[in-house]
Amino acid sequence: MPIDRRTFLSGTASLAAGAAFSGVPGARRAFAQSAGMTFQPEEGASLRLLRWVPFVTGEEEAWNANTKAFTEATGVEVRIDQESWEDVRPKAAVAANVGSGPDMVMSWFDDPFQYPDKLVDVTDLATKLGEAHGGWYEGLEGYARQDDSFIAVPLCAIGNAVCYRQSHMEKAGFSEFPKDTDGFLELCKALKANGTPAGFPHGKAVGDGNNYAHWLLWSHGGMMVDENSKVTINSPETKAAIEYAKALYETFIPGTESWLDINNNRAFLAEQISLTANGVSLYYAAAKDPAMKEIAEDIRTVNLPVGPIGKSVELHQTSTLSIFKHCKYPQAAKAYLEFMYQSDKMNAWIEGASAYCCQALKEFADNPVWTSNPVHEPYSRASESLRPNGYAGPLGPASAGVMADYVLVDMFAEAVTGQRSPEDAMANAERRARRYYS
Repeated sequence: MPIDRRTFLSGTASLAAGAAFSGVPGARRAFAQSAGMTFQPEEGASLRLLRWVPFVTGEEEAWNANTKAFTEATGVEVRIDQESWEDVRPKAAVAANVGSGPDMVMSWFDDPFQYPDKLVDVTDLATKLGEAHGGWYEGLEGYARQDDSFIAVPLCAIGNAVCYRQSHMEKAGFSEFPKDTDGFLELCKALKANGTPAGFPHGKAVGDGNNYAHWLLWSHGGMMVDENSKVTINSPETKAAIEYAKALYETFIPGTESWLDINNNRAFLAEQISLTANGVSLYYAAAKDPAMKEIAEDIRTVNLPVGPIGKSVELHQTSTLSIFKHCKYPQAAKAYLEFMYQSDKMNAWIEGASAYCCQALKEFADNPVWTSNPVHEPYSRASESLRPNGYAGPLGPASAGVMADYVLVDMFAEAVTGQRSPEDAMANAERRARRYYS
């Protein structure tokens, strides 16, 4: 998305000013103060950020441009290390526990709760950002807050929606996309009969696998735990969700039990499937490739169908930013994050992400990206509507452990592939979850 002229001129002025001061430490501090920054980097500071590999080129370009502007304004070099979505979690945990490595991490879901004592308290920063930018969305704030303290700064929700081929749906005999799970199953059956099947990940996919598994469970009224954190996964509601998942799985392309986050994208773009759930990146991968023009023009997006409970319940992948206690320059790290959340910087990043990253702060809900393309609409409310993965209990070390261990994802995979009966799959998930919630 293009940046408007005012934002562009403001950004270039900041870069020019930053370059002018780049060789003088005292002048850099004065420049940072004049730019409205509360936190002042330590002398000689440098930083290292661990982040997930981007799926949208514009998102990465905008993040890197903002980082470059920060370096030019403050003199603080920031090294950015990228890891696959599946590898960020274990690498961050190792860094936290050994006390060395990256200074900051862009992590998933409630990962900060796995090592809260290894993280810098960022309550001062998060409070300031919330007050300055319209407040945090409640769901995203919950992923960053432990009791009265912030152990991370909420970054975004990566919206999840059904992506499908309009022409394939119509050829299957449907004039509009089904709104409920019964109709959705019938559509998937018809798509398979036409040789244009659906496909959802049953493998250890951090985003798409978890989003799909939680939707299956919640749409049928199941829960991993209740309000008192009592494990309740072994229930009639969960069994109903499993039976529905088995019926859907029969309509899928073979092999989805081994899919990671990249596999459903590849299968859709290779025209092996015509329906899956994904971020908006799937659409843009097709839209930016002239060879896939026909696919891009045929893609439609919609929120996942409503199940027996009668309302929309979706997980949506979330990301936060944390500072490790072993960071030698914590004030520089806070200054970096404060800079990245300035209105012009954050708006540029959200626009660059082309609706892939839904804002954590309410001010940015007015970003024009959300109304620039009808494909973006189902993703626009992700931060507002998401249900935390620890539902119905509180987020914490237990919910983080259960998700990191793929307890729910594995339960569905075991049942749909016939590795275990529905009853045995539920019992196994219950046993594994109790290890964390004991």
